[in-house]
Amino acid sequence: MKPVRLPASATHALPRWALLALCLLYIVPGLIGRDPWKNEDAAGFGIMWTMAHGGISDWLWPNIAGLQRAQEGPLAFWIGGLTIKLFGWLLGDALAARVATALFFVLGSISVWNATYLLGRRNDAQPLRLAFGGQPEPADYGRTLADGALLIYLGCLGLLFHSHSTSANALEVSLVSCSLYLAVRFLEAASIRTAAELGAVLGLLALTRGWVVPLALYSGMFTLTAFRYKRNAWRLLLAGVPVTLLLIASWVLLCDRVQPFNGSPFESWMLWNIQRINPPSWGALQYLLKDSMWFAWPAWPFAGWAVYAWRRQGWPLHIILPSTFVIAVAALALLDPQSEQGILLPLLPPLAVLAAFGLPTMKRSAINAVDWFSVMTLTFVASALWLYWIAKQTGWPPTLAKSALRLVPGFKPELNVIAVFVAICASVFWIMLVHWRISRRPSVLWRAVVLSSGGGILCWVLLMTLWMPPINYSKSYALVAAQIAEKLPPVGKCVATNVGPAQRASFAYFGAIPFADVNEIQCDFLLLQDNRPKNGEIGTINRDGAPWQLIWQGRRPSDRDERFRLYRRGQDADSPASVSQKQN
Repeated sequence: MKPVRLPASATHALPRWALLALCLLYIVPGLIGRDPWKNEDAAGFGIMWTMAHGGISDWLWPNIAGLQRAQEGPLAFWIGGLTIKLFGWLLGDALAARVATALFFVLGSISVWNATYLLGRRNDAQPLRLAFGGQPEPADYGRTLADGALLIYLGCLGLLFHSHSTSANALEVSLVSCSLYLAVRFLEAASIRTAAELGAVLGLLALTRGWVVPLALYSGMFTLTAFRYKRNAWRLLLAGVPVTLLLIASWVLLCDRVQPFNGSPFESWMLWNIQRINPPSWGALQYLLKDSMWFAWPAWPFAGWAVYAWRRQGWPLHIILPSTFVIAVAALALLDPQSEQGILLPLLPPLAVLAAFGLPTMKRSAINAVDWFSVMTLTFVASALWLYWIAKQTGWPPTLAKSALRLVPGFKPELNVIAVFVAICASVFWIMLVHWRISRRPSVLWRAVVLSSGGGILCWVLLMTLWMPPINYSKSYALVAAQIAEKLPPVGKCVATNVGPAQRASFAYFGAIPFADVNEIQCDFLLLQDNRPKNGEIGTINRDGAPWQLIWQGRRPSDRDERFRLYRRGQDADSPASVSQKQN
């Protein structure tokens, strides 16, 4: 017997305007009014920016102002570079690059919604027919489940930052969503065309962040079709795989012919992919179990319940297909020696789809428990964000104000009226949503996740409006780049460096620092990054057989460890008093 028994009143779809408003509140804050941030956000932007202002070699071989970064693949950066080309003159390069990020989010959201809708209207997913009628129509039931899946997808904590960053991760998770949608279409009505479309998406995924995830998804799909849908396996093999290989080969062959920077990125790209496959380790298992608990919240409890509730139904497609994706990606995470969040992102779309089918089977007591947990936790977090922001702006209470400014020394609070207005509107909307949930006690399926998603979006909006200036101050290298640029001549002198990708991208963008490319070996300036404290400074160093004189040193005010030092070649040692230093 099916585990779902529902009246038609439980399948009222979420109003389209409300769903659109939630999506806009989710994606727009965090894209506008911010600099490229430290680590992958700035590094990804640096590749896009270099492509947009470079030549054909920069487009074929991703790099950051001469630092080659071909490990992941070029597709996400191609799209970001194109949006900079199209909109940079109007929006500025940083915001124009985030137009691509917004497009990635739209693709992922639409794919999750449509994949769940197709699965939800299948006969094997329908609830039991009631004795006197009144059960929901298949289309209404599928639409309600799709709304729930999208809300769960938006509520996943691990998606928040990555869906707003200018990195390959943002496109990767969207293409995984799209491949799940096409896999549903393929298994419903296996055709050569659908298999080719699925192969094309997996090929684009390989060009986005390597061939390891597409290989895992192909392995899962082949296993599923071989044991469950035998007639479809050969179509996937003959139509899907060649398209995937053709897309990968098109980039590789073009690079081999053009020889960007007198070489090809293929070897570096292959090596990075191969290094992601290692024997399973206890550390990888610990990371997967521990970090996925919060990274995939609130999807994983509902997904686990869905598998348990439908266990006696012969593994219908709406359970086995997303489960196959989850198992394939989880197995890949166990083989990846790098414990980083990017390996967990492909878990989120199939978990959200699977979690939607746990909604109609959960008991009311469990749903109420999730709701109250969401209301109490997220309201507390939102209240704390407001309280600390008021303290930061007014200086009262002094203890909270000191605590709020401790991590951003030197920051001067500022007031953005528009940002405050948006934060107030989002808070009022949250109060109305909680009141509606408590007073009306609706029976619709998506009631179990609307508070989790709405509260998470509220906290994100507050962070990206009220707290954007101090976060930007803390994570941006704009001030350091300006200080370095002041010490360099206007034109003509290249700078050798050992700084990381994010720092190189930020300094090149904000300060127009002319970093040495792969062919330059003689530079008059040297920029070094280290963790040596200020009292461990070295006024003169010898490098490559030549003396280098320190002319500047500094750091971001919020980072007490990372320090930068700028040297000039061939200068006589000056007295310490003559050395221009920036002590922060």
